[in-house]
Amino acid sequence: MESAAASILKRAVEMDSNKQYTMALVLYQEGIQILLDSKKETTDPAKQKYFAIKASEYLDRAEKIKILIEKEKATGTYRELIKIETDSIGHGYGTVFGRFLDATVTYINIEDPYIRAFHQCQNFVRLCELAVRKCHALSKISLVTTLDPDDKKNQIARLNELKQSLSSHLISFEFKFSDTLHDRQIILSNGWIIKIGRGLDYFKAPNGKFVLGACDLELRPCSETTIDIFHKSQVNNDQKMI
Repeated sequence: MESAAASILKRAVEMDSNKQYTMALVLYQEGIQILLDSKKETTDPAKQKYFAIKASEYLDRAEKIKILIEKEKATGTYRELIKIETDSIGHGYGTVFGRFLDATVTYINIEDPYIRAFHQCQNFVRLCELAVRKCHALSKISLVTTLDPDDKKNQIARLNELKQSLSSHLISFEFKFSDTLHDRQIILSNGWIIKIGRGLDYFKAPNGKFVLGACDLELRPCSETTIDIFHKSQVNNDQKMI
């Protein structure tokens, strides 16, 4: 547990140094919890004191980051850039989007021109699954994409199947097609806006059907892309209703 805490907190400090504050905050919280659990489990007074001191130090930094994030959100100046390197792993949707998906999210709007091929629609379903698990007040998901001229029948069938599935969770799903769409972004009702250079399709194809990463995107190698995250205290009407 000590080595796990050290590894997580080291990453937290790295994210903190890179001004990726929302990710740093999640990692600080995970690491602090492990330190507190370690303190409970050990009977060594010296270790108990050490774990308590380190947890207090990291908790103080986490609280400062919370204040910083809220301050910059209020002024509309918060921005976070994430660079995903070629062939790197650990960038599944849960890691990239999960910390922004919570009980305050009531609707999600996605603009991505390439929710067309089978694997792209599958990835979109994965994002919806994550949202349903984490956003307990979610009532609507909207998608704007482009129509696949070579396979539009299957594309529409896949999206309609997802629409029916989401409706069983009392979530409406609306999709429409645009011939001029180029932007790739996810807009959350809580003000977070996530722009991904490659859209949702930033994973490389797995090298087989029975290899690590075939099912779990956290273990899937990625193509190079940049993620731009910022916050708007007011999401305008065009963004609310795609």
